[in-house]
Amino acid sequence: MSQDYCFVIPNYNHTQAVANTIDALQYYAFPIILVDDGSDAATQTLLEQLAEQYVNVTLFRRPVNGGKGAAVKTGLNIAHEMGMSHAVQIDADGQHNLADIDVLLNESKSHPNAMISGQPVYDDSISKGRYYGRYITHFWVYIETLSLAIKDSMCGFRVYPLSACMTLMGKQPLGNRMDFDIEIMVRLYWQNVPIRFISTKVLYPPDGVSHFNVCKDNWLISKMHTRLFFGMLIRSPVLLAAKLRSSQ
Repeated sequence: MSQDYCFVIPNYNHTQAVANTIDALQYYAFPIILVDDGSDAATQTLLEQLAEQYVNVTLFRRPVNGGKGAAVKTGLNIAHEMGMSHAVQIDADGQHNLADIDVLLNESKSHPNAMISGQPVYDDSISKGRYYGRYITHFWVYIETLSLAIKDSMCGFRVYPLSACMTLMGKQPLGNRMDFDIEIMVRLYWQNVPIRFISTKVLYPPDGVSHFNVCKDNWLISKMHTRLFFGMLIRSPVLLAAKLRSSQ
């Protein structure tokens, strides 16, 4: 099966780094799917200019902000309709180390059926609350998978095998906001999709804009973990059997 890659970049009112990101991605000559998730007029104008400037950029505008997950799902569906086999998700806020794209791609090409994800290495730019808060999700993901195989489920720097994603999204609604990155990884694991990780530096630029809503997103993530926990209970015999096989 041929391996055809594209980039998917969800954007909601990010203007600081997106132009530099798209310029850097020209090295790969892959299609770039830029999803505007209901941004303001200034951001819309910038994204339109970028789509006109680069022939490999496809701009899709969602008229109303639906959340990061909604934007990524839109991008994945467009990528599949374009005949792509894999989509590389990159956030628009400049957090991801684009120098690691080659490592991400090489891992994907060696393991085409796997989901490849960054495993963040942080510097002092991350807040302590954000850093330690991630471990709450790590704990629940370990329970939901009955495994330590998922090293980090929150990093948005990843390669999706689109066939597996389309199968999953065709039968299971997934979160539309910050819960999406976690949920799709856990459910792909349940779907027996291998998950592989590469270490990558993640930065939080001082002028960066975060759209994480502490109350709303934490509530959605808590509800998601509750659903996944009960989903794990139903699947626990299969998950335990897989764990036993892997240990033999």
